This record gives sequence, structure tokens and C-alpha cells, in this order.
Amino acid sequence: MTDFLKPSLSRRAVLQTAAVGAIGISPALRAAVYAAGSDAPEKTEVRIGFIPLTDCASVVMAAELGLDKKYGVKIIPTKESSWAGVRDKLVNGELDFAHVLCGLIYGVHLGVGGAKKDMAVLMNLNHNGQAITLSKKLADKGAVDGAGLAKLMSLEKREYTFAQTFPTGTHAMWLYYWLAANGINPMKDAKVITVPPPQMVANMRVGNMDGFCVGEPWNHRAIIDGIGVTAATTQEIWKDHPEKVLGTTADFVKKYPNTARAVTAAILEAGKWIDAGLQNKNKMAETIAAKSYVNTSVDAINQRILGRYQNGMGKTWDDPNHMKFFNDGAVNFPYLSDGMWFMTQHKRWGLLKDHPDYLAVAKQINQIDLYKQAATASKTPIPKDVMRSSKLIDGVVWDGKDPKKYADGFKVKV
Repeated sequence: MTDFLKPSLSRRAVLQTAAVGAIGISPALRAAVYAAGSDAPEKTEVRIGFIPLTDCASVVMAAELGLDKKYGVKIIPTKESSWAGVRDKLVNGELDFAHVLCGLIYGVHLGVGGAKKDMAVLMNLNHNGQAITLSKKLADKGAVDGAGLAKLMSLEKREYTFAQTFPTGTHAMWLYYWLAANGINPMKDAKVITVPPPQMVANMRVGNMDGFCVGEPWNHRAIIDGIGVTAATTQEIWKDHPEKVLGTTADFVKKYPNTARAVTAAILEAGKWIDAGLQNKNKMAETIAAKSYVNTSVDAINQRILGRYQNGMGKTWDDPNHMKFFNDGAVNFPYLSDGMWFMTQHKRWGLLKDHPDYLAVAKQINQIDLYKQAATASKTPIPKDVMRSSKLIDGVVWDGKDPKKYADGFKVKV
């Protein structure tokens, strides 16, 4: 049979073959680590919600590469339009899991903003890779960074509007922290609105906001479209910060623990595959750029995932702290201190009226034992400590040791 008459492989088949080669899995490997006996996944087909963002990639690639099958489950990535929609569908059981904002899970667990349900974080999906975009109009007036924005706001008095993606989410907290570090109180000196990630660029184009914080590729998209500039990356605010998590309800974990473990292991392997090299990252960018996933051009995705940044004003740089999905396992462990940090910020900005029991809540939500089992199954390194220490953009160190003092210690707060 001549080459042009040979049946072509589907994209999924090609990707699955590539994954087998990259990770070293024999094609004859039995279906799953936990596919026999009492360890078999209780639910074998799962719906995982995602928002069109670059950091949905490990969820998507786990399905596209067939890594879910290795662990005896079938992942159905389900595209959602807003974080509020993701929240509601998780709470009511329409979704089994979600690619979701870490702070959203904590907010729902604590009943911030209406919905209240016991929730669970199974793993971190990524570190870094978000940004704060300011409009080209502001940049033309000198507001190209935090200091420039603060100066402009003090000189030109008017209502300044900034957008985040969900009130308790990561983007809201990065935006507020960055503004406050530059002497701008987000609750008193500006108007803050909530806009779903895929709608950010369109809203800035028509002048609905002066700036926004969102995940990629929408910051880079604003530069490509000539309507915004990158004033700060979130890794400048907090190097290797937590971002999206694999979230679900506590009820789901109790009812389907083997399924939760299997899905976590599959997504861990997908993150490992993405971070394995240039070829894999480019293949990932081509895959998730499709209409069924992020629905943008490949060039809006494939630069910043490699750390190739431009700010929209002629500056370019290589950032080693770009978005990571695995990083030898350092990305994925659900550190208790990470979850506790979001609660300190919820308290700082008045979303929580009283101090919660920070450590106890984090232990309820973050499924450390289940994660360790999935990490062992996927040969992912496990850190020794459930807490970690970091210095943020304002020079303040967060280590989780005294969350009440930390939360109350900020000069700029509600």
C-alpha cells in the first residue's frame, strides 16, 4: 500500500503514541495500577470542568494522551464559561472534578459568597503563569508598572476599574496584593469587577476596565491585539505560587476514593509529559488552542509556556519562573500553607469576617494522603514537609506559622 493510501492516525492516537514513548510506558502495560480488586476505580467515567486557560493543559492532555486509560478511568474534559458556573456544577454534582482556582475551593468550603459545601483539593495543577495587564491607554500615560499606575492614579483623579475572575480566586488575590504593594487599596481606591477569563480582552477593547488579572493566554492575547501591556507577572508577586488545583467535593472523595486517586495520578503524568521538553510543550499548545478547548491561536499560547515574555512596549525577556505543570513534582503537592495563605487574604480583604482555624481547614480540604498514593503510583517525588516558606513582592515572608498575625499585619487592608 502506498503512503498516500495508508489510513491516517487521529490526533489523539498520535498523541497517545508520543506519550507512550516520552514516559516510557510499554504499550502492553496493563490497563491500570488500581484496575483490579478493591482498588479499582468506583466510577470509571468522569467529567472534569475547565475554563479556557493555558493551565487547563494537564487535564486536557491526560485525556488526549490516553493517560487516563492507564489508570482505569476515562476523563471527559468539559468546557465551562465562568468560575461561578464551575462552582455551581461542582456543588450540585454536574461535574465530578474541575480545573479550578485554589481560592474558590476554600471560599466554597467556608461559605464565602453564597454557596457552602465541604470541598477537597487533590493536587496543584500548575505554578506561576498569570499576569496583570494594564490598558494601552494607561501605558501611554506612563502606567507601565505598579509605581507608574500609583502615580497616574494620584494625578488623574477618576474611578479606575480593574477586573479579576472570581471574588475569592487566585486572580483577585494577586491583583489585590500587587495593588496594595504599590500603595493602592483595591477596596477603597478603585472599582473591582468580576469578568470570566475568555471575556477579558473583549471587555478591555471596549473600555470596560483599566486593567485585569487573568491567566494566560489572555494577557499575551491583549498584547497581540495591541490593547494592553503586561505590568507584572504573578511569579513576580510570588515565585512558584499555587494557582489552579484539581478540585472536587468532600463527598465525592469519600464515595469514590479510588477514582479520585486514579484521576490524580493520570493528571500528574500529564503534567510530567508537558514539562518534559520543547516538543511536548509545542504539541500541548497546538492541542489546547483548538476551538473545543481554549479557542485561540497557537502563538498566543506557545511563547509564555516556554518563558518567552514580551510586555507589549518593546521589552522582551526569558523568565525561568514561567508556568510549570510538574517541575519534578515540586508543582503538584497540595501544601497546607498554600491553602492557608488564601484564607489570610480572604480575611485581609473582608471576605471572611473572623479568623478561621487556618490549619484545621487546610487539613480538611487538602487531601494529602490521597495525593501521596497517587504520587507513588505515578512515580512523582513527594516533599518531606506539608508547609513551605516564600517571600512575596512586598518583602513579607509567608510560612504558615502564625496566620492570624500575618493576616492582621498588613498596612493596606479593609
